[in-house]
Amino acid sequence: MTKYNETFKMRVVKDYQKGKLGYKRLAKKYGVKSHKHIMNWVKNVENYGTESLKRQKQNQTYTVHYKLDVLSFMKRTGASISETALQFGLTNPSILASWKKAFLKGGAATLTRPKGRSPLSDKAKKRKKKYSEEDLSDKQTLERENKLLRLEVADLKKWHAFQMNPEAYLEKHKQRYHSNSKNPSD
Repeated sequence: MTKYNETFKMRVVKDYQKGKLGYKRLAKKYGVKSHKHIMNWVKNVENYGTESLKRQKQNQTYTVHYKLDVLSFMKRTGASISETALQFGLTNPSILASWKKAFLKGGAATLTRPKGRSPLSDKAKKRKKKYSEEDLSDKQTLERENKLLRLEVADLKKWHAFQMNPEAYLEKHKQRYHSNSKNPSD
């Protein structure tokens, strides 16, 4: 996802406010991936001022109760994600889409999950160290090599038996070859 800095966003918003180009043409002119980004920037500046264009803290957390209030407002009023974000002062409407998706997938319990990976406990760290991925891949490599060597030894034994007494070897394995034959010998 491309991050746009505050000055770039402000330049695009001012260009829009001049009234010469619409959202889609501005997106094309400035190389913005989607015109909806520009729509959000303009609405945020109109409602909350230029401060709304600054990047939000990455560690911003919201309570489950707050998330449920926002989602119930959206359902009750039929407001779009963008309208709901403006109503609640959220400058990043995509966060509402992720809340909605999580809620529909697993209910309110999924809204309680913290962002990011959970930290490893000391016990898990030791276990991870003991059985690292490199060890597993080395073990698998050795097992495969062992299997190939066994097959090679078996082939060498068959070859040796054939060289010692070809007729006896062929007689022993004649049934196998005869049953695979398509021509009836009777």
